[in-house]
Amino acid sequence: MARLHRVSVYSSILISIYLLVLFEVLPIPLMAAGVTQEILPVIPWWLLVSFGSYSLWSLGWGVFTFRDCPEAYCELLREINEAKNDLRSRTVTVD
Repeated sequence: MARLHRVSVYSSILISIYLLVLFEVLPIPLMAAGVTQEILPVIPWWLLVSFGSYSLWSLGWGVFTFRDCPEAYCELLREINEAKNDLRSRTVTVD
């Protein structure tokens, strides 16, 4: 089963269970009904904020640990100069 199929199956199962509990079709044992009615509507927002903070942290960590690549920099400059020289040989003004 592909990863997309797995994620969609698990997501649909979790969403179905969440909706059944939210609309009180499935009771939650050992928890008062008032508490569940206060907590359950907030869970999607909590998940959204958690995902956003994880994404920002992951992006920040990737930027923080990004390594400089001097070899790639020199290679890129060499390729740019080659392209400029090629364009100059074809009488195209560069710069």
